[in-house]
Amino acid sequence: MGMFFPALICGLFCYFGAIESANVLGTTGSFYCLGRPLVAGLVCGIAFGNVEQGVLCGVAVQAVFIANLSTGGATNSEITYASYGGIGLAMATTHDPAVAATLAVLVGNTFGLIFYNLRMAFYSVFNNKAYEAAEAGDTKGINTWHLVIPNICTFLLRFVPVFLAIYFGQGVVDGILASVPEIVTHIIQVLGGVLPALGVGMLMNIVIKDSIQMVFFLFGFVVCAFLGLGTIPMVFIAAVVAYLTYLASGKGAAPDAALAQSSDAAYEDPDLF
Repeated sequence: MGMFFPALICGLFCYFGAIESANVLGTTGSFYCLGRPLVAGLVCGIAFGNVEQGVLCGVAVQAVFIANLSTGGATNSEITYASYGGIGLAMATTHDPAVAATLAVLVGNTFGLIFYNLRMAFYSVFNNKAYEAAEAGDTKGINTWHLVIPNICTFLLRFVPVFLAIYFGQGVVDGILASVPEIVTHIIQVLGGVLPALGVGMLMNIVIKDSIQMVFFLFGFVVCAFLGLGTIPMVFIAAVVAYLTYLASGKGAAPDAALAQSSDAAYEDPDLF
C-alpha cells in the first residue's frame, strides 16, 4: 500500500475537519475537534503506524497555532491544512516534531490560505443561489446549493491537495532534505523548535492584560522546570493561586458589600435623619 492509505486517511480527515463539512457532530465535531492539530497528530500517527511520534508532532503544531484566531471568516493561517498536510508530510518523512511545525506553517500559510480564499470567493455564488431557491420555495434547490455542491467543492479543495502532497511529497521532501547541507537542515529543525514558543508568546499577548500577570507565568515555569511537576498538579496549583488572587483583589467581597448597601438604603427613612 505504501503511502496510499496514510495519504487517503489524512486527506479524508482534512475534509472532515473543515468548518463547513457535513459532519454529523456539527461544527464542534469537525472544525473544533477533528480540525485541531492534537487530534490530527493522533489520526496521522494511527495512519502511519507510529502513534507516539504522531502525537508529539501534533503537540508541536498545536503550540504553534494555539493563538490562531478566525475573525469574521478571515484567518492568517488555515489550521486544518496545516494539521493534516504538515503533520502528514512530517510523518511520511522524518517523524520530527520540529519539522512537522515548520511544514505545518508552510502548508497552512501558503497552500492552505490559497484554497481557503478560493472557497470563500466561490461559495458566495452558492449562497446567492441558495437564497434565490429559498425565495422561490424550492427546498431541493436549497439543499443542493447550501449542502450538496459546497461539500463536493470542499472535498475536492481539501482531500485532493493533501492526498497528493503526502502521496507524492514524500520523495520531494526526502530529496530536499538529503540534498541540502546539514547546517541548513539543522537550522530548519531549530526554527521548527522555536515556532511552538512563538505560538505560546502570541497566546500570552492575547491573554495577559497587565504586565504584573507575567509573575504568574514565570512562577509556573519555575515550578515546572525545577520541581518537575506534571500538568495535572500544575492545574490544581494554578486554580488555588487564581482563587486566592481573586479574593485578594477584593472582587469577591464587592457583591456582598453592594448588597448590604442596597439593603440599608431600602429600609432607611430619610425623614428620621
